[in-house]
Amino acid sequence: MTAKTKETIGVGTRSVPLSNPDKELFPDDGITKAELADYYRTVARPMLPHLKDRPLVMERYPDGFQGKSFFHKDVPDYFPEWIRTVQVPKEGGSVTMAVCDDAATLVYLANQACITPHPWLSRADCLDCPDRLVFDLDPSEHDGDGFETVRWSARQLGDLLTELGLRPAVMTTGSRGLHLLVLLDRRTDFDTARHFARRVADVLAARHSDRLTTEPRKNKRRGRLYLDTQRNAYAQTSVAPYAVRARPHAPVATPLEWNELDDPGLGPRQWTLRTLPERLEKDGDPWKGLSRCRRSLTAAEQRLDAL
Repeated sequence: MTAKTKETIGVGTRSVPLSNPDKELFPDDGITKAELADYYRTVARPMLPHLKDRPLVMERYPDGFQGKSFFHKDVPDYFPEWIRTVQVPKEGGSVTMAVCDDAATLVYLANQACITPHPWLSRADCLDCPDRLVFDLDPSEHDGDGFETVRWSARQLGDLLTELGLRPAVMTTGSRGLHLLVLLDRRTDFDTARHFARRVADVLAARHSDRLTTEPRKNKRRGRLYLDTQRNAYAQTSVAPYAVRARPHAPVATPLEWNELDDPGLGPRQWTLRTLPERLEKDGDPWKGLSRCRRSLTAAEQRLDAL
């Protein structure tokens, strides 16, 4: 039995080991583990602000995206000491989780066949207080107009959140839909944030009851798009911006400019591991400076009450 080949990839001042670099994680496209690692090194600058200081759940695919996968929360003993970790309380004890603060860690996770990193919505120094709110818009299985309802719904939701004094951002998920993200000032706990998100969704669903719903049961939605706010809870995660998804052709969760929603050709898997770097090089990061958009929910709650 021959030993697996090992290489290294230079990331800043570190040489990150890369085991079995020719392993094809997306065999139909010939995308290898080495290519995945190189992609994450390339997009680290715009991606890391959405990962830093957060506990991370690793979605790992040791046999490629079509093989068995698992969500890995705890840090294995063999992880190098330079990767930051945080002790996260859980019922009956705690779990040691990875925190991705630098490009070398991002590349190391790719070497673990972590195709998609899923960060928490709160930071390690205040786990109970989210600094982001996520609305998940996925098309109905019975929606005959493709992605049109999702684009329309994102625009309606974005307008409502702006009406409430917030500064939402939008991205493709690289899977089926869109995410809207609102940055918070960490002065509210998860229960408060989740309750607010549900109230916003209820208002929008009431305005457009023929097209939108907050009904979690699929058999009750009657073809309407579900405004999903369930991610906004302690220990829940959301797919990271610029993360690769375990789907054919390695699509990427891609931050958008709001005017891109006007493109009828927009789709949830429009950019891939191989095309996203060119988009960044040409147009830059649409979410650059997003940290300046943090808002308090207090005033937004008052405006929502007025509605």
